[in-house]
Amino acid sequence: MRVFEIRDDWGLDNLRPGQREVPRAGRGQVLLKMRRAALNARDLIVPERGYGRATGELPLIPLSDGVGEVVEVGADVTRVALGDRVCPTFFQNWVAGSPSAAAFASALGGPLDGVMAEYVCLSEEGVVKVPEYLDDAEAASLPCAALTAWSAVSGEARLRPGDHVLLQGTGGVALFALQFAKLHGATVTVLSSSDEKLARVREMGADHLVNYREHADWARATRALVAERGGYDAIVELGGAQTLGQSLRAIRPGGTIAMIGVLSGLDLSLSLGPIVTRQIRLQGVTVGHRDDFEAMLRAMAAHRVRPLVGSSFPFEGLKEAMAHFAQADRFGKTVIEF
Repeated sequence: MRVFEIRDDWGLDNLRPGQREVPRAGRGQVLLKMRRAALNARDLIVPERGYGRATGELPLIPLSDGVGEVVEVGADVTRVALGDRVCPTFFQNWVAGSPSAAAFASALGGPLDGVMAEYVCLSEEGVVKVPEYLDDAEAASLPCAALTAWSAVSGEARLRPGDHVLLQGTGGVALFALQFAKLHGATVTVLSSSDEKLARVREMGADHLVNYREHADWARATRALVAERGGYDAIVELGGAQTLGQSLRAIRPGGTIAMIGVLSGLDLSLSLGPIVTRQIRLQGVTVGHRDDFEAMLRAMAAHRVRPLVGSSFPFEGLKEAMAHFAQADRFGKTVIEF
């Protein structure tokens, strides 16, 4: 079968097409014929061994997100059947409850082999059925970015109707967070440096738009929108080192900052006082577990939420897709066709 794999040494130059034997489904396992895959920010980090030893060993098949058809089932499989369309879960060993070291060591696309293979063999516990109304490209985009947004908005922030949410940027997680926040009845403010992208998120339901290039002190500009509340109930923090300080100024007392991204850096220099004196909840979010994935799919199906797919590339065009994904002007998920 065709695969893409990082071999010989780390580095994007060592990501190349190759061939492997088609695996067989053992007891409790299912074999998927992959239909689509989708890119996330971590897929640009993994080839450079950006997570250190936690990235895994070579050779490594990259990418975590995709959708496939069950074409073989092993003995004792009960959760899915032949012909079912399923998504792999990002963390193969995190079914429910609190995370563990073992759960975090079971991510597809590093350290475990990912989905850039024509056939993928997984435990039946590591797949979820896809709602029929979603097409393959939409379904492929869900396991990482969508579940991360769902975990932040529905889980950690515990949004209620009438809450106010601030989202940083218009990347994959932010766009899903916008859709899920609106599903929960929240009022949403979106930050971006692009007026064109802000216009597009307005069409998706965003209530307030702030261009942070025009408003460098965006904490002041956004707090003015929620002055009567004393700040935002929740902020989806994607920037990291250069944005967290302003998020602390924009959040209300007792509010939640869902810490997801570190796009502007890892090393912090800020006052811890506001976190303590205003009882702010700073919560890290790393994707989520299978039970929440299935809860998210039920909510999406009930409200017919559709992921926003941007560009599509053929299997052989993985590296071109990655180059496209790295561009600042992309909008919507980037998918790979098998």
